Amino acid sequence: MHIPPYAHDTIRAALPGIPTSRQVGALDCCVCDEPFGEDLAAIPLGPTPTSGLFGCRPCLTRLVRQARRARDTSLTRKAEQVRAEQAAWLPVRERHLARLDRVRQAAEAVAELARGTETKARQIAWLLVSLESAFNWIPDAPEPPASVDDGESELREEAFRLDLSLIAAREAVAERLAYHLINEAQPDEPEMCEEFECPEDCSGRHDSSHIDCGPDSIFEDLAEHGVAVEKPEPEPLSPRLAALLGKKSETEEKRAPLPDIEEQAPVVLAHFGIETDDLDVLTSAAAVGLVADAWRDGPLDEIHRADDGPTDGEVFAQSVDLYRRARAALVAAQHEGPEALLAFTAVASDLDLPWAGGSRFTLRATAQPLEEFVQHVENRTWFTMEVMREQGWRAGLLHRATSAAIKAATCFGMPGWPGAVTTAMERLATLDRSGAPKALADLAAVETGLLDAPDQLGTDALDWICDKALLG
Repeated sequence: MHIPPYAHDTIRAALPGIPTSRQVGALDCCVCDEPFGEDLAAIPLGPTPTSGLFGCRPCLTRLVRQARRARDTSLTRKAEQVRAEQAAWLPVRERHLARLDRVRQAAEAVAELARGTETKARQIAWLLVSLESAFNWIPDAPEPPASVDDGESELREEAFRLDLSLIAAREAVAERLAYHLINEAQPDEPEMCEEFECPEDCSGRHDSSHIDCGPDSIFEDLAEHGVAVEKPEPEPLSPRLAALLGKKSETEEKRAPLPDIEEQAPVVLAHFGIETDDLDVLTSAAAVGLVADAWRDGPLDEIHRADDGPTDGEVFAQSVDLYRRARAALVAAQHEGPEALLAFTAVASDLDLPWAGGSRFTLRATAQPLEEFVQHVENRTWFTMEVMREQGWRAGLLHRATSAAIKAATCFGMPGWPGAVTTAMERLATLDRSGAPKALADLAAVETGLLDAPDQLGTDALDWICDKALLG
């Protein structure tokens, strides 16, 4: 037999305080004390199906019916109580909201009169006093009964609107009275009428409606009254005023990505034998640095090491091709602006472009994640563009050329490349090239190819050269 939860208390109240041994032994009903038999089954009441007290179906059915009637009666009474509470609450709430709204309208009216000139200052002062009195007479917000959901939210919102209106009214009255006192204390100045172009009937008194004392006057005035408040830090000069005065604002100074590049980079580059006055050499080194920073170093390392990644020769050939594109983009950026470097970005981050040197490899073919690689290329190129925008084209070259001098001093495009090729050819001449690609048969042609266009030797030849570590 199913006993609903709402009947538990009713059944529990009907149980005997001290049950008999027969009731505990499931022999008699614990409610009517009738013995159980074939016609009167024992229904366990807990705590377990085999222990505790037991009742008969007629008694339990009667108690469940009794509990249901009590529950329904209680729900009906509660519903009636809720309706009565809501009916009583609504007029109380509306009355309080109306009072808040009327005082708010009065505050807005006082503020409007205070901003005008038709009402005298003394009358404005009395209006504020009466407004404050009306506000103080507002009773505390009534509390809604528990049966009303969120009954206070509207009251809080209306009270907040009233507070804002009172603040505006007080500000307007304070400003009006402050200038009234100042103007009343000013002497007549008929000699100023001609300058002010006053009408003929002017009394010679010239009232002020706005006085600007500057940002620091208040702190000086308070000091005269013995109140010390530290002045705030002065605002930096506006860019326009700074330009007129020939000064750089703090914002402009902070904006420079590499503020010391013009002084420090030439020292570093000179140490590596790169003359910064030679624009061809500087541009070539910058192109090498851009390829190294934006393309070669970073996420490409993971792609290169993967089983389906490019070979050493393919990376070599592609880096040479990208060097040419980077150099062309840097040259174009001198006249067309930093956006010319986007041409390099487009090729360097192209996932479907077959690589140079006759390779069939494409980045799309690898199973490695490529989003980070593309973002890396774009970010590094963007930084070079930003340096050029803020500090000039030459600063961008110096930055990437310095990187190349440190990372790739003997790579293709650098002043140290011919020396690296000479060393490689000397080592190549001593090796057994019987199993080498045909492109490496003619040493003179190989040397010319390495000096002018290594990618034209093909990826097979470059793989063989890289495998023998001829270029270090």
